[in-house]
Amino acid sequence: PGGESGEGTRMSVGKTGADGKGTTATGNALLAPGDVLRRWWADRTRVQKWGVGLLAFGALALLPLYTPHFLDTPGISFGGTMAQFAMVAIIAIGLNVVVGQAGLLDLGYVGFYAVGAYTVALLTSPESPWNQVGVSKFFSTDWAWLACVPIAMAITALTGLILGTPTLRLRGDYLAIVTLGFGEIIRLMADNLSDITNGPRGLNQVAYPRLGTSEELPNGVFSSANSSGDANYGTWWFWLGLALIVGILLLVGNLERSRVGRAWIAVREDEDAAEIMGVPTFRFKLWAFVIGAAVGGLSGALYAGQVQYVAPPTFNIINSMLFLCAVVLGGQGNKLGVVFGAFVIVYLPNRLLGVELFGINLGDLKYLFFGLALVVLMIFRPQGLFPVRAQLLAYGKSARKLLRGADEQAPV
Repeated sequence: PGGESGEGTRMSVGKTGADGKGTTATGNALLAPGDVLRRWWADRTRVQKWGVGLLAFGALALLPLYTPHFLDTPGISFGGTMAQFAMVAIIAIGLNVVVGQAGLLDLGYVGFYAVGAYTVALLTSPESPWNQVGVSKFFSTDWAWLACVPIAMAITALTGLILGTPTLRLRGDYLAIVTLGFGEIIRLMADNLSDITNGPRGLNQVAYPRLGTSEELPNGVFSSANSSGDANYGTWWFWLGLALIVGILLLVGNLERSRVGRAWIAVREDEDAAEIMGVPTFRFKLWAFVIGAAVGGLSGALYAGQVQYVAPPTFNIINSMLFLCAVVLGGQGNKLGVVFGAFVIVYLPNRLLGVELFGINLGDLKYLFFGLALVVLMIFRPQGLFPVRAQLLAYGKSARKLLRGADEQAPV
């Protein structure tokens, strides 16, 4: 069986306490709260985990409707903040496949985000020469955005395949430089191809889902006209993004527990050793790159539909670094950890928006806060806030029970 990312698993020597019960060398009383929570979670059955997960995501979905006062963002709609969080969380999950699972340092992931957004914009914006929305065109107005989402994912995955085939034989810094250049090339192409992308002016009136139409909302609940109340268009986009997050987490989780996931971990830990053991490393690295690209394209399509405007400045290198920051902050290799990292990246600037200290708007200092947070994190917790635990992927729960039983029965 293969192991997940993180530090190597250590078996502690069993000791018998005064009560006759076996305890580990560290002892449960000395475990940190996070370790106790992880141990409790590892002991749950799959059905119990599903139940806890459904309750947690259900409570998360209700946050825009019943927002606690301490979580509210006074300078901006909380529903809009959560919609932005859903987009960045999808990006973080896709980037985690590339960086956290396969160990490929990708500094230009924003390029895939841009390809997905521009695919939807080019096919649906009236300002695009490739517009396909209308009575005599390929897409109907009501379903144009939904029809473009799989197209955006397919084109972005193809872009990842084209980029990855010649470049994934590189490693480390060389691969990072190539991907960084790719992200800048996509942005510069969008900025200079004025006849197609409308240059720096961008593409406006991008299609979005026309669902929930009524007399008050003729364009549906996803329209920017639905701007009043808690269930505004930001909240609806958040609910859609949350549903996509759940689906992607299930897909990526199944991949992690499969032969593909074990191969990714082997490549990340030691590519040469994996190659010697018979793992086709290039093939599995390419799989990670293509899957991560498709997920990034999905988030780009979500962004294009929500904002209804796509322009080159959105896809700069700073945003690519913020996406990577979400993965590092949450914990590389931990799916739920990077989702929390995405929440911090999005929520903190919006929460501080309009808050002034000594005449300085704290919302404008987000990059300073993120830089300080990363420095402190790298010093005290280099694996991130929620580092993934090393554990057996095949028959993991049964093996842990056997090891604990043997540990408790070990002589003093």
